[in-house]
Amino acid sequence: MLKVYNVLTRNKEPFVPLDGKNVKMYACGITASGSAHIGHAYQAVIFDVIRNYLEYSGYNVTYVRNYTDVDDKIIIKARELGVNPIEYAEKIMAEIDAQFEQLGICPPTVCSRATECIGDMIAFVQALIDKGYAYPTEYGDVYFKVDAFPEYGKFSNRTAGEELLSGVRNETEPGKLNDRDFALWKHAGDDEIFWDSPWGPGRPGWHIECSTMSMKFLGEELDIHGGGKDLIFPHHENEIAQSEALTGKQFAKYWLHNGLVKVNGQKMSKSLGNGILLGDLLKDFNGDVIKMTLLMNSYRSDINIMDGIFDSNEGKIYDIYKLFAKIDKLAEGVEPATGCELSAKIRREFTEAMDNDFNTALAVANLFGYVNELTKLVNKNMLAEAVDVKNTLKEVYGVLRLLNMDPAETVRGTKEKYLRLNGVTKEEADSRLAEWVEFRNAKDFAGADVVRNAMAEKGIVFATERGGGSYWDVKIGK
Repeated sequence: MLKVYNVLTRNKEPFVPLDGKNVKMYACGITASGSAHIGHAYQAVIFDVIRNYLEYSGYNVTYVRNYTDVDDKIIIKARELGVNPIEYAEKIMAEIDAQFEQLGICPPTVCSRATECIGDMIAFVQALIDKGYAYPTEYGDVYFKVDAFPEYGKFSNRTAGEELLSGVRNETEPGKLNDRDFALWKHAGDDEIFWDSPWGPGRPGWHIECSTMSMKFLGEELDIHGGGKDLIFPHHENEIAQSEALTGKQFAKYWLHNGLVKVNGQKMSKSLGNGILLGDLLKDFNGDVIKMTLLMNSYRSDINIMDGIFDSNEGKIYDIYKLFAKIDKLAEGVEPATGCELSAKIRREFTEAMDNDFNTALAVANLFGYVNELTKLVNKNMLAEAVDVKNTLKEVYGVLRLLNMDPAETVRGTKEKYLRLNGVTKEEADSRLAEWVEFRNAKDFAGADVVRNAMAEKGIVFATERGGGSYWDVKIGK
């Protein structure tokens, strides 16, 4: 049975949806103020995998992810560039969508944009005012009255003093009754984008956006609400307060949070200049390399991206696809075996790992052992069994969005990449391989070593196959 770690209760619990096999899941998305980085990719990959595993397990999942396309950061960036903020956000969202597709992330059931739900947000805010949980100011702002919601702080386990030190603005704002109160609606400044409202021209606060969009598409009660752990306070605390104040119902049954991304042990930041843009990664590595790197980590833990980690994992992915390509070539037309014990083990252990709070780290670790076993089947010429196991790996690890690229194309593309990086042409590699074979056939092993060592310095390795035949390959990484 699937168990998940629920941040709300700080316990691992059996997963029991509110409505049988139907699951309603919302994950906070990206603020479209700049290009996506590896942290954005981490969250998107994690919740895509969670959604996909739930569907693999027989659930019907409605998955909503949002874009915040109106925000202070967007307005500031658009002003710097001298462009319309909505048009700027549209360009950023199109760029991110294309990158997520290239990465192999499946689109959510609904990808909601804040600007498409402004009327719903205004109605939400007005309802909170009517219930006594919010108040407008003479300046055109609307604030949530935190003291009117006694359970405020239950999610993040913060006291009032800790709240003020940990994310709530402490300065006095005109018309604000309490420092703890947070903005539901902000009046428009000079030359800022705005929408008309009962309180004057303005735009929604960040927290009200997610509550409104999740309820619009999923209803008042969710099964899963997710996001990065940096959102626990104040964003998710505020979402719970305003949502449960409005409905009187529990907003979400399970809260799941992924860890943050560090680079060489340090938090990503502009000041350190250590950010990793997703677009830059995709220029250098295929989607499987990036996703496997992210999924080798427990999703609730921070992930540390060390120098060389993508190169190392590219080698691992390359070896798997080489094996798959070899099986495709050797076993063309071979029917897969039935009842293969290794295939049954793969499915069983994958389910055991993922049922334990989506333990992708264990699932990926197990993969390398299965690949070793698959290699043994090929070496023993047990091709029917090898085909079945290969198909099983593609099926099972396809749930993690891995191993579903074309093997021959992936191998060819990786070889071309490393030939290019090392300044070697395919013609040169073929020619020097022929020289090496000629020296070996003539028993001139010293001459063969000279050729082999010269090419090894260029990242090209020579090898022989079982049963004869020689080939060159590329050395992955530095």
